[in-house]
Amino acid sequence: MPDPIADAQSALDRTAHVPSTAREALGHTPWLRFVSERTLDRLAEQAMLHRVPSGSVLFEQSEIPSFAQLLIGGCVELIAADGTNEQLIETVNSIDLLLPAAVLTRQPYLARARVVGEAHLVVIHANGFRDAVTSDHALCLAVLSCQAAQFRRQVKLAKNLKLRSVETRVGCYLLNLLEGTDLHTPVRLPLEKQRIAWQLGMSRETFSRALAAMTRYGLRIEGDTIEVIDPEPLRAHVRLDPLIDSPEPILPLPSTSD
Repeated sequence: MPDPIADAQSALDRTAHVPSTAREALGHTPWLRFVSERTLDRLAEQAMLHRVPSGSVLFEQSEIPSFAQLLIGGCVELIAADGTNEQLIETVNSIDLLLPAAVLTRQPYLARARVVGEAHLVVIHANGFRDAVTSDHALCLAVLSCQAAQFRRQVKLAKNLKLRSVETRVGCYLLNLLEGTDLHTPVRLPLEKQRIAWQLGMSRETFSRALAAMTRYGLRIEGDTIEVIDPEPLRAHVRLDPLIDSPEPILPLPSTSD
């Protein structure tokens, strides 16, 4: 069944139009649709639209948030770092708040946020954001919905890492990527192999070996390009689980008083 919220988010991601003001961006955020115009105006007064180039660090782990950051375009990596050692926690896609728990509780960020490609954000002063959340029931529910989706994504990620072998993780990733494509139509990996390996909880070398092994399941792999020769061997070998592999849209909660 089509999901209007997920469809709206995907449509905004695909469009070439970038909101020209913070208020416009807030008004086009699907999961803020139950929030009053007055509250959105109030947030916009304490916000600015920010375009950030690839590779920029939005905040460091252990930093106390000064702003709430709403990602309205592009994607951001959340990274755990220990010296020079980095591990990916999650890739956050628009439209989403970046680690709002730290903002709400005035606690340090637990991860570094780094932009992949160009990103567009609405940056809201943390004090103003907290005041609005505590005083507006609809906004509180919207932020709760956002955090619920983030929690469910983390549980799905943990299940993928703990319940599946390396080969199964790679097979499910490819099956998800190739769903709906035509036979013999090459599909390029959407990210660098290092980043995909991070997402799947393995080294780049391990990912490359597992990727090469997929050729025995009806795939042709040349560099970063995957082509389906016969889909049945891969589908027989791995099976997608909606409790692990399905997307997790942010679903706004309407107030019972509405």
